[in-house]
Amino acid sequence: MGQLQERYKNYREPQKYMEAGVYPYFREITNKQGPVVTMGGHKVLMFGSNAYTGLTGDDRVIEAAKKALDKYGSGCAGSRFLNGTLDIHVQLEKELAEFEHKEDALCFSTGFSVNSGVIPAVVGRGDYLICDDRDHASIVDGRRLSFATQLHYKHNDMADLERVLAKLPQEAVKLIVVDGVFSMEGDLCNLPAIVELKHKYNCSIMVDEAHGLGVFGEQGRGVCDHFGLSDEVDLIMGTFSKSMASIGGFIASDKDTINYLRHTSRTYIFSASDTPAATAAAIEALHIIKNEPERLKHLWDVTHYALERFREEGFEIGETESPIIPLYVRDINKTFLVTKLAFDAGVFINPVIPPACAPQDTLVRFALMASHSKEQVEEGVQVLKKIFVEQGIIK
Repeated sequence: MGQLQERYKNYREPQKYMEAGVYPYFREITNKQGPVVTMGGHKVLMFGSNAYTGLTGDDRVIEAAKKALDKYGSGCAGSRFLNGTLDIHVQLEKELAEFEHKEDALCFSTGFSVNSGVIPAVVGRGDYLICDDRDHASIVDGRRLSFATQLHYKHNDMADLERVLAKLPQEAVKLIVVDGVFSMEGDLCNLPAIVELKHKYNCSIMVDEAHGLGVFGEQGRGVCDHFGLSDEVDLIMGTFSKSMASIGGFIASDKDTINYLRHTSRTYIFSASDTPAATAAAIEALHIIKNEPERLKHLWDVTHYALERFREEGFEIGETESPIIPLYVRDINKTFLVTKLAFDAGVFINPVIPPACAPQDTLVRFALMASHSKEQVEEGVQVLKKIFVEQGIIK
């Protein structure tokens, strides 16, 4: 047996949950993602998706992807840097830059590769990188790849952020990187306060809009637009795999920064281009988001309804202000059990355990889409209330 095989043969962390019959991961879906999906012949209400706009099964998005397949084929067989740039890649970048009120944008093959490629490219030796301690894993990995001095502050604690910034040289490059919407807890970054500190301590700001795009702001532009601070944010990042019903991601900024990233970001230069179908799907989804304000309105209608109902029923939901609703369990084993019992009762939710949260903050994540109805939300609330009461989590 080789060294690696010897090392990992006793990796049994998932096994104990498998043996207990509560292992919740890698369930196979056998139809389009929507408010109701089929998993292994079992129909469930989908409250575990990031498709906030509900466009993943939209016929217009699917048709756009089919047409791109017919015209361009199934892939680009190379990176954007070489043979992999299509006219629709350039079109999407122009539309995204305009959408985010920036001069230019750059599209990557995944959202993860945006953060893991942009961060180490823009800050290096002699610079400072400051992150919220609940930033997404892709930001964490981008941070690890950077030669900048790495610092962090307590989650959404502006006094702690100022404490960190006050110790740094005024003339040094300092980049604050933060999620617009925190993906597990659903709360927003305090962008107005961060912008104040930017000016006080001569910093730059990068905001990850993965969970804000299509949800917040005018026409779903994101949290930066929601606060009216897009001009104050130096780099705006977003993904296609959530509200934009596809796969990929982008960074939007001024022309000089985007030109620099186009020639230096390793995850852009050395990754194959996003597929024609995925690119066309993202373009069509962006058009729908911009042209159907009623979709965003309905998302917020069901979100406000769900927030009110969970609070009425005594759930602990933290500081969420978004369609991401954390239902705190605060026990790892019960978190898995609740997820399993909900699935058996026809409700799909996601368990959140370390390292995605602290051990004492385990929760199940209930997420809304524009395609949900209030009746479906109410069914989810009732199913989960029964389970949480039976497990002694709420009264």
